[in-house]
This record gives sequence, structure tokens and C-alpha cells, in this order.
Amino acid sequence: MTARPLEIAARPYPFRAADRDAVALLVIDMQRDFLDPGGFGAALGNDVERLQRIVPTVRRVLDAFRDHGLPIIHTKEGHRLDLSDCPPAKRGRGAPGMRIGDVGPMGRILVFGEPGNDFVPELAPAPGELIVPKPGKGAFYRTGLDARLAALGVSHLIIAGVTTEVCVQTTMREANDRGYECLLIEDATESYFPEFKAATLEMVRAQGAIVGWTAPAAAVLEAL
Repeated sequence: MTARPLEIAARPYPFRAADRDAVALLVIDMQRDFLDPGGFGAALGNDVERLQRIVPTVRRVLDAFRDHGLPIIHTKEGHRLDLSDCPPAKRGRGAPGMRIGDVGPMGRILVFGEPGNDFVPELAPAPGELIVPKPGKGAFYRTGLDARLAALGVSHLIIAGVTTEVCVQTTMREANDRGYECLLIEDATESYFPEFKAATLEMVRAQGAIVGWTAPAAAVLEAL
């Protein structure tokens, strides 16, 4: 089969893949616990409406990858019922009574299987799309994601999701260390703090794309 190259107009220079079949979309943590009132994001004192604004853009990118039959991976941050995979340094964050494992308006916060831990309905995975539960901020930590990507023949990741400076950036750095070429979609990622998002985008693409590339969703969709 003839390889089909992909080139996306990006910063600091075009993002290229020799074969688009080696490109996957990685959607990070688009969960109710982070985007809806009553979840962990709100419990930390954040304005969750900021994150909700990117949902339509993420959906457009999802639809495009589905139309082209390209791999899609969704990550979901959460913990076991007994919190045995949640260290005290993480469990202690948030307001008392609204910490990880506590019972909130959408069930136990950041616990697998609870309503708040589910994806927002607009971005629910389609049948056959890979769901990767993760106990940490990075998508490669204790998940087996690296092996799964290798099995799919993926070498390039197009990344969307939240939050830009925490789980998204951590994942991009993990991926870069493992040899993946990564592009972050600028308007398909968001932070509770606009200045943190802006700084992360600059850090990612600085020094000749030292961590990766950035581009707007329109550029990704045009390239596809």
C-alpha cells in the first residue's frame, strides 16, 4: 500500500508525517469531573465554563478522524474504588469534603465508574475507539499506552483535551521522550487559567519544537 503523507501548517514550522496511517488523535480527559459544575475542577475553585468552550472544536476534530478511519484514543483520569492508586500528595488537594474519593454531586470524585468520571456526552467514545484509564497526569504513566500505540503503528500524535498545562503538557513531554512526534491543537485544548495555556503553547513549540508543534483545528482539518 502506498504511503499517504500528511502535512499540517503549524508552528514553529510544518508538522509532517510520512504516512497518515501512523497518525492518531489523542483526546485527554474530557470528563465531567473537569468540565461540569460539582466536579473536581470546580472543587478546586476553577471556572469550568472555560473548558466547556472547546467541546464543539474537539467534536469537529473527532468527527474528521472518524471520517478518515484514523485511530482515536481517549484518556480518562481516575482511581480505583479503594483509592489504592491515589497517593496522599494527590488525595490532599481540594476543599475538605470535595477531594478525590469524596462524594460530590456527581458521585465519588475522580473514581472510575462514577457519573462524574464519565466523558461529557458530546465527546463520548465511539465503538472501537481506545479508552485509556490513567491514575496520573501523564497518559503514559501506568497505562500501557506506549505498547498500544506501537501495536497500532502510531508514530505521530495529534493532541486535544484538558488541562493544557497539566495533563496535556505532561503527556506531550512523556510522548516526546518516547520518540513520538506531537502536535497540540491550540483551540482544542484549554486551561482554567488563560495565561497558563498561553505559556504552555509557547513552551511546547519553543527552540524548534523542542516538545512539539501547535496549530489551530482549522489547519488540522484542512490537512486531513
